[in-house]
Amino acid sequence: MSFYCFFVGLALDLVQDFPKAASKSDNVLMAIAKTFPSGLDHWETLIYPSLNNIVEMLQLVAWYGGISFFFPVIMLAFCFDDDYQRSWMVLLFALSLLTVPITMLLSVIWFICCLILTICFSLILLYSLLWKSAKILAFPPIKHIENKKKEWDEAKKLLELVCDQIDKLDYSGTHHPNYTRPILEAASQNAYTVVDEILFRSPEAIHSTDKSGYDIIQLAIINRSEKIYNLIYDIGERKNLYRTYKDSFNNNILHLAGRLAPSNVLNQRTGAALQLQRELRWREEVKKFVFPTYITQENIFKETPDMVFTREHENLLKDGEKWMKATAESCSITAALITTIVFAAAITVPGGSNQENGIPLFKKKIPFIIFAISDAISLFASSTALLVFLSILTARFAEKDFLVSLPRRLFIGLFSLLLSTTAMMVAFSATLFLVFCDEKLWMLAPICGLAFIPIAFFVGLQFPLMVDLFRSTYARIFGKQRKSIIRRFNPDDIRLRFGK
Repeated sequence: MSFYCFFVGLALDLVQDFPKAASKSDNVLMAIAKTFPSGLDHWETLIYPSLNNIVEMLQLVAWYGGISFFFPVIMLAFCFDDDYQRSWMVLLFALSLLTVPITMLLSVIWFICCLILTICFSLILLYSLLWKSAKILAFPPIKHIENKKKEWDEAKKLLELVCDQIDKLDYSGTHHPNYTRPILEAASQNAYTVVDEILFRSPEAIHSTDKSGYDIIQLAIINRSEKIYNLIYDIGERKNLYRTYKDSFNNNILHLAGRLAPSNVLNQRTGAALQLQRELRWREEVKKFVFPTYITQENIFKETPDMVFTREHENLLKDGEKWMKATAESCSITAALITTIVFAAAITVPGGSNQENGIPLFKKKIPFIIFAISDAISLFASSTALLVFLSILTARFAEKDFLVSLPRRLFIGLFSLLLSTTAMMVAFSATLFLVFCDEKLWMLAPICGLAFIPIAFFVGLQFPLMVDLFRSTYARIFGKQRKSIIRRFNPDDIRLRFGK
């Protein structure tokens, strides 16, 4: 168990034993807002076993499947009853005869769906049992995910307990003052769960502002808290207030987006190039949100939002260029080496060639065919990677190039390099088996095992960067919250508060 879980457990015991101390001031809730865990990320959520959604789907399909299957049977039994004498019953019987084929077809479809979902349910149940077994054996990745999940659950329980105590206190004004500072701190820390809980209990807290006059949306932009910023899509037409917002220095929200993000937020990205890319995505998002006239509007220092962004990110742009060039140079050397090796292997085929017609001696051997295909794939992929990395080295490295162009090139280059490395090892393994193993199948095990080692090292070192590049470039981070995200507050309550 992590230290955080220990301290949260201790805090839970203290709050339960001394409830008034937790609500006497906002210090406890402030501490929760500052240290609230982020929970499982996207990939960890995907692999974490959860049966709730599958059970709901099975119940839904079984319900509608039962209705569609038994409807024609019930109708036929009812219409063939001896008691029916009315004309509308005859009409109903005729209609049922027409709908029987359709309903029976739907029943078959629903039955197939139920069968598939039942199989999936069984597989997920088996997966859940395997997960629990790995948890008992303290498998490090599983243990890490379980600790994160437990940290989030304990923190959520503590948050609700503290808020319950605060709600019992009397207060004057639109909302309880103990919610003001915590919701602003939670907005700065991207702690969506804390903001959601406070808005659920006190929707008026959305009007809270700090000493500079910034509310949770402005603080979300300054601190790059995308989960909090996305609340702007839940307040309806009232979001127009933020389109025209200006602070005491005549900065609109696009000026705020032009500021450099805090260092702890920047360090969440891999490398200076991806840090700059995330900053550019924020600027583009806010630029689409504000009115067009605000894009070139100046503050009291005669600076437009673009000027603020360029000034604040000057050093980050230089660091991003250095990081991108260093990565491209290192990978281009590897790609050039692979290209040279596989090209030479293609010219001097294993086993040699017939001196009369030049046809390879092992042409009809399956390992030779595997060698030829793998060598060709490796040559084409490494050549592609080399050219892509050269295009990065000769790029102009302007600000907008870091938004999509350069990260996409780097992703294509790394993917091509991974493909060429894998194909090269397959070609080399096929050559070893063909020339030295006399077609002994048992020799495949040590050859494949040794060939897997460099591939595993390359994937382990470079695949996380490829995932970061893909998610940072193509993953959606702005817009309305996904339906999978559970929220407690009612957006309609927020819209009403803006109307006051």
